[in-house]
Amino acid sequence: MAESVLAKVPVPARFAISAGLLVLGALAYYVVFYSDIAGQIEGAVATRTQLEADLKKAKAAEVAYQKDIEELARRRERERELNKILPATTEYPAFLSSVQTVANMAGVELSAWTPEPEVKEKFYAKVPMKIELTGRFHQVAKFFFGIGQNDRIMNIENITISKPTIVDRDVVVTVTGLATAFRALGEDETEGQSGTNRRGG
Repeated sequence: MAESVLAKVPVPARFAISAGLLVLGALAYYVVFYSDIAGQIEGAVATRTQLEADLKKAKAAEVAYQKDIEELARRRERERELNKILPATTEYPAFLSSVQTVANMAGVELSAWTPEPEVKEKFYAKVPMKIELTGRFHQVAKFFFGIGQNDRIMNIENITISKPTIVDRDVVVTVTGLATAFRALGEDETEGQSGTNRRGG
């Protein structure tokens, strides 16, 4: 019966019906499969774009992090160098060791030393130590020069030269003085002092 109905339809109409069914099938394929795949592709492209942007940000953050690490290393090295020159703590043993090393290099005998209380200034503290040494005059001069050349900031003041004696045609003297090293004050120490200074005048 279906054949008889189809046989009555003219040939151009059959082509039109066939073309319509093909278009309908193609439309159904597009709606069901292609549009879903196209949406997935668009989503994947958007995800890829976002991931590339995130990767770019991560690389920029890594470069900034490496620069920060290098800067931190430079600052720590600089801090170590500054701590040699102007330490943050009193360090009497290190101070005495520096004085003793200079005395040994100059050839003088460091016979007595007495640490004194530190004296705080506005941004630093003086770390004094009374010393007594014996040596030939030129060795004493070499000792004073060596103190000035030390990595740590040190000086000698209140110098007294006494008891000159001649040994093997050289003059041997006894020298007393006040060797002074310095240390940096911490923020809490400088804030307390500046507040005291403001209240005082």
